[in-house]
Amino acid sequence: MKEKIISKASELFLKLGFKSVTMDDIAGEMCISKKTIYKYFCNKEILIEESTTLVHKQVHEIIDTIVAKNNNAIQENFEIREMFCEMFTNSMDSSPIYQLKKHYPEIYHKVMTQEIEQCSQWFRENIEKGIRENLYRADLNIDVYVRFYYTLIFHINETTVSDKESQKLELEALEYHTRAMSTPLGIAELEKQLKKIIT
Repeated sequence: MKEKIISKASELFLKLGFKSVTMDDIAGEMCISKKTIYKYFCNKEILIEESTTLVHKQVHEIIDTIVAKNNNAIQENFEIREMFCEMFTNSMDSSPIYQLKKHYPEIYHKVMTQEIEQCSQWFRENIEKGIRENLYRADLNIDVYVRFYYTLIFHINETTVSDKESQKLELEALEYHTRAMSTPLGIAELEKQLKKIIT
């Protein structure tokens, strides 16, 4: 039951936002009493913390699945972006990440500390792969580009209220990041990926 509550809460938090969803909402969606939820979670903050841990795990499992397809480095980035768009498109206009930072800053900072560490590792592996494939320039300072990219992405998520605006800016950031690193072959692949989104 505990796992079912975490799963349903995660789904509702991503769809409607961390602030908007109440314990009553979760109980109603699951057709259980609020008392049952409080049997496992003494307050909403603990449930949010457990839910963000689950989402973090799910995100990284999906990233691992995409990386395992062994597409080229640029295509891989675009596929991961698409996965994030599908996973984090909510029916409210306010971004779940923005809500988490605003209303539950301690949980947000804990989540972000883990995310920065794992994303930095993934960004690094993607850049190294792109260099091997001759899509990214061999003379790149990898540490600097990893830092540039996660600073851009996390800044967008932290400061953009609207989900749609956030996704639009993330695409711009991905294009900016890729163009800055690419060889002529990489630029051609980037244009190919951008065309898929436009059409």
